[in-house]
Amino acid sequence: MTVENVADTATADEECRDCGYEPELKRTLGAFQIFAISFAFISVAVGIFATYDDLLVTAGPIGIWLWILAAVGQTLVALVVAQFAARIALSGSSYQWASRLANPKIGWLFGWLTFWYLAIAVVALDNALASQAFMPLVGMHESEDTARLITVAILIIQAVLVIASTRLLGLITSGAVGIELAIVVVLVIALAAVMVFTGSGDLGNLTSRGITSGDPNYFAIGGGLMAGMIMGLTTLVGFDSAANLAEEAKDPFRSVPRAIVASVVAAGVLGLVFLIALTIAIKDIPGVSASGSPVAAIIRSQLGPVTERILLAGLTFAMFGAGMVVMAACSRQVFAMARDERFPAHALMRRVNARTQTPVPATILILVVGVVLMLALPGEALLQLIIGSTILPALIYGAIVILYLVVRKRLEHKEGGFSLGRFELPVAIAALVWEAFVLFVLVTPGDATVPTLIVVGLIVAGGVYFAKMLIFNREVLDIEPGEDIFAAAPAMTE
Repeated sequence: MTVENVADTATADEECRDCGYEPELKRTLGAFQIFAISFAFISVAVGIFATYDDLLVTAGPIGIWLWILAAVGQTLVALVVAQFAARIALSGSSYQWASRLANPKIGWLFGWLTFWYLAIAVVALDNALASQAFMPLVGMHESEDTARLITVAILIIQAVLVIASTRLLGLITSGAVGIELAIVVVLVIALAAVMVFTGSGDLGNLTSRGITSGDPNYFAIGGGLMAGMIMGLTTLVGFDSAANLAEEAKDPFRSVPRAIVASVVAAGVLGLVFLIALTIAIKDIPGVSASGSPVAAIIRSQLGPVTERILLAGLTFAMFGAGMVVMAACSRQVFAMARDERFPAHALMRRVNARTQTPVPATILILVVGVVLMLALPGEALLQLIIGSTILPALIYGAIVILYLVVRKRLEHKEGGFSLGRFELPVAIAALVWEAFVLFVLVTPGDATVPTLIVVGLIVAGGVYFAKMLIFNREVLDIEPGEDIFAAAPAMTE
C-alpha cells in the first residue's frame, strides 16, 4: 500500500476555515516530526522497560510472543484511524471525526474519554520516569514521596516547554525517538554479540513459562496467559496522537496517516526484536522475574553496570519526550473542545498565545490535573486510576472503528490520498473483532473491577457537565462550526 501526493485543490488551512475555524496554531511539524510524535507516544523501549516484569510474573518468558498478536491487532486499528486522519485534519482527532460525521453529542463523549486518558497517561508516564529511570540513574533510594515530588517538577518543566514552542516540541521529540531507536538497536546488537561470544544466551527461554509453570489458572479466562497481553496493549497505543496535532502539521492529509500506520508497524517490529534479545539473554529466570526492573537487571548481568546506567540515561530522556507529547496532545484535545464551547471554562481554555501560538491555558490545565493527582491521591488509589486508564484507549479505538463502519460510505475520497481501497471493510471488521477481544482481556481479570468502576465514574462525571450543556447551552451540541459549509462541500460525498 502506497500513499501518493494528495491533490492540491485546497490547503489544510483553507479546509480548516471550511470547518468553521480560523487557523490559530502554527504549522511547524514536518513529516518526520509527526512520525516522531506518534512513535514517541508509543515509546516501545519505555513500554517494555515498564511492563516486562509483569509479563514474566503472569505469562512467563514465552509470553513475549503475545506481542505479535497485539502488534497485528493494533495495526488494524491504526489503518482505520488513518482513514479518518487522511480526510479530516483538525485538532481533537476522534472528537472531531465523530462530531462531524455522526453528531456533536457522540463526538463529545469521544473527546471526554480521550481527555481523561491523556491526562492520566501524562501522570503515569512521568511518575514511571521519576521512580524507574531518573532515581535509579542518580542513585536515589526508593521513596514514593520523593518520586511524587520529582514527578511534579517534571510536569512543570514539560508544561513550560510545550507552551514555549511547537517547533521545540518537535525537536525534543525527534531527539527522544532517535535515542530510543539507538537504545534498541545498540542493545540488541550488543546482547547478541555477547551471547554469541560467551555462550551466555539460552534459546530455551523463548518457550519457557518461567515461574508460572505451576499456575493452574494459567490458561483460564483472566489467567496468566491473558494477563501477558497487557504489555502489548498498554504499549502499542497513542499512535493517533499525530492526528491531535494535525493543525500544526505542514501537510497533514499525507503526513499524519503515514505517521499513524508507520509508527505502529515500526514499534511492533522493533519491540519484538528487542523482546527476543532480552529473553534469550536471561541467565536466571526466577531471579530476573523477582527483580523490580528486569530489563535493567538483564543488561547489568550481560553488559555490566556502566551500560545499565547509559540505558537509564537514554530511557530518562525518551520518557521525558514521550511525556511532552502526551501533554501536548491532551492540551490540543482541550483546545479543540473548548473552541466549540463543549469543555468547562471554554472561554479560557480556547485561548492561544499570540506569540508562541500554543494553547497556554489548556496546557496549564493538564499540569494542574497532574499535580492534583500526584499530591492528593494515595498510592493504591493512584495505581487503580492508572490501571483504569488502560481501558480507555480500548473503548476509544473500538468506538472509532464502529464510527468508521457506520460513516465510511460518506467519507470523501481525495485523489492520491490514503485509502485501503477494497480492503477497507474487511480491515475494519477485523479491527472491531480485535477491540472486542481487547476489552474482554482488560475487564475480565478479578482485579479489574475497581479500574472498570473508575472508568464508569469518569463517564458519569462527564455526564453531569453534558447534562448542563443540554439544559443551558443546547445549541452547542446541535450545531457544528462551519456545519452548513461542510455539509455542502464535496468532502462529504463519495
